[in-house]
Amino acid sequence: MIIDTHSHLDGEEFADDLPAVIQKAKEAQVEKILVPNVNLQGLQHLMDVCDTYRGYLFPMIGLHPEDVKDDYQTQLDAMLSILEADPTRFTAIGEVGLDFYWDETYRKEQFDAFEQQIAWAVRFDMPLMIHARNAFRELTEMMEAHRNDNLKGVFHCFTGTEDEARKLLSFEGFKLGIGGVLTFKKSTLPEVLKKVVPLSRIVVETDSPYLAPVPHRGKRNESAFIIEIIKRLTEIYACNMENIATETKKNAYFLLR
Repeated sequence: MIIDTHSHLDGEEFADDLPAVIQKAKEAQVEKILVPNVNLQGLQHLMDVCDTYRGYLFPMIGLHPEDVKDDYQTQLDAMLSILEADPTRFTAIGEVGLDFYWDETYRKEQFDAFEQQIAWAVRFDMPLMIHARNAFRELTEMMEAHRNDNLKGVFHCFTGTEDEARKLLSFEGFKLGIGGVLTFKKSTLPEVLKKVVPLSRIVVETDSPYLAPVPHRGKRNESAFIIEIIKRLTEIYACNMENIATETKKNAYFLLR
């Protein structure tokens, strides 16, 4: 059985056929799916979807860096009130972090939002689901400042270099989230994993509906497609699919509440 640690099944892309998508995931031996939040506007819908599949879908709470705008503090205050009312309702603080790929207009606000949400993780003893794009140096500087805070979590959608992997793995409470990019023809990720990353430090994720793995690349991604990531990992770590599924599932247990 497999745990998909990151899948946006609350998205409009699944509005018409979510029951079928869930059924396909179950048939693909996906035992549990973690669903990240991106903003306050979508939080109630995310919670409703996870309530419909309680025990199978597990919601996170957080403000995605791309959703940090002028109203970010209002969004954070409202989310914190919801979190305070029932911390056990959520499995992680996420999807949070830094993203300077498209736009740096709200750079200062992104730092502040991430810092506040790190504080939530410390206060409620919850894992972080961290997104970072074009922000590796800034991310690791912030993480260094919290190295003694016993943080734990996942560096979502890792696609970096050997040196970047070593740096992220130095944060002992964290795993690397490995997704569909692993299967891409020109991806350097297989070699990085083989050389630097022990199987004990990875979790698997789809990031549905994004980043569908080969042979589904270019299509809407689904949790059922996680099997293609498992297959690729068997080649990298020279073990069978059952072992990969078992180990990555064990690695993901700390994300569940």
